Amino acid sequence: MNVDVNGVVAEGFEPVRDAFAANFATGGERGAAVTVYRDGRRVVDLWAGVRDFDGDAGSGAAPWEHGTAQIVRSTTKGVAAAVLLMLAERGALDLDAPVGEYWPEFKAAGKERTLVRHLLSHRAGVPVLDRPLTPAQAADPTLGAAAVAAQAPAWEPGTDHGYHAQTYSWLTGELVRRVSGRPIGDWVATEIAGPAGLDLWIGLPETEAEAGRVGRVGRALTPDTGGLRTRPKRSVADAYADPESLTSRAFAAITPLPDENDAAYRAAALPASNGIATADGLARFYASLIGQVDGGTRLFAPSTVELARREHSAGPDRVLVIGTRFGLGYMLHGTASPLLAPGSFGHPGRGGALGFADPESGIAFGYVTNGFRKSVTADGRAQALVRGVRVALGAGL
Repeated sequence: MNVDVNGVVAEGFEPVRDAFAANFATGGERGAAVTVYRDGRRVVDLWAGVRDFDGDAGSGAAPWEHGTAQIVRSTTKGVAAAVLLMLAERGALDLDAPVGEYWPEFKAAGKERTLVRHLLSHRAGVPVLDRPLTPAQAADPTLGAAAVAAQAPAWEPGTDHGYHAQTYSWLTGELVRRVSGRPIGDWVATEIAGPAGLDLWIGLPETEAEAGRVGRVGRALTPDTGGLRTRPKRSVADAYADPESLTSRAFAAITPLPDENDAAYRAAALPASNGIATADGLARFYASLIGQVDGGTRLFAPSTVELARREHSAGPDRVLVIGTRFGLGYMLHGTASPLLAPGSFGHPGRGGALGFADPESGIAFGYVTNGFRKSVTADGRAQALVRGVRVALGAGL
């Protein structure tokens, strides 16, 4: 698909523009945007294609515009983690305290020793629900919190790790509510998005101004040409094919799968999976974690940055089967989810979006798309853009 690439790149960052254009020309991209900050200054801001995945560029479909937003799936987890780390930084939350100290009902079924840091590092042992929730039930934070509080752990909390694909929503959302007295979506809006000037929401406001900017997403069937492994190992394929595996059950904690284009789903606050953002919103969020942007609010103290990216979980993941690395709420650079460099921290969204920061280089990155693929932790289109950033930095910028 040949498109006109809109936006600007700073001198030296042309490799990112080249990779972005190639994603459309040969990678099957339909609509996307990428933004990169360096030391708080925007150096890449590009967008192209159509706003809606099911739109036809040849028949007058709405184009992707500067400010078009999309659902970013698990990339939302990095924003949710920031809330808990900011509460800890302010002294309202002790990361080494039992979750039950703030949320007494969570002590049930052998979880009384689960620590707050276990939730953030995917070590809590509750990635599945014995009784999955429907999309309508999942959108009710009270029902979701009650379900995960009653759930018996699949392993002794704190002893191993496994990706909490869906249950991370109720674990983090309820803990934020218990500690702050406020819904997590409201906390993000007033303490993160507002002060840092972000186009980013957990729970999309029901106003035409915001809803009209959000494109429709869909499943991209075009083979991934980004240079990553496209044929999973047999063990991984078997885990996804087995309905009784932790892998399948973790992703099926909401059954049936929700309609991500449904207004009610977008309005719900599910911090594991349904955040909505622009590429600039994601990149500016991560830029604001590691420094100031345009004189705005810095969200993390330097010590919190180090806490976020300190390795807490590593090795074979009980849910994803492959080896993963996690800090406190963030995926860390590794073979399963390559970021920019060993010190980078961030989070991908299944099949597409990616946001991260790399404090050493001062880079903050955000990519959003309307076409989701089968990849879970690393999408080839995003990886091509990250390689473009590496090339630019390698040129001595």
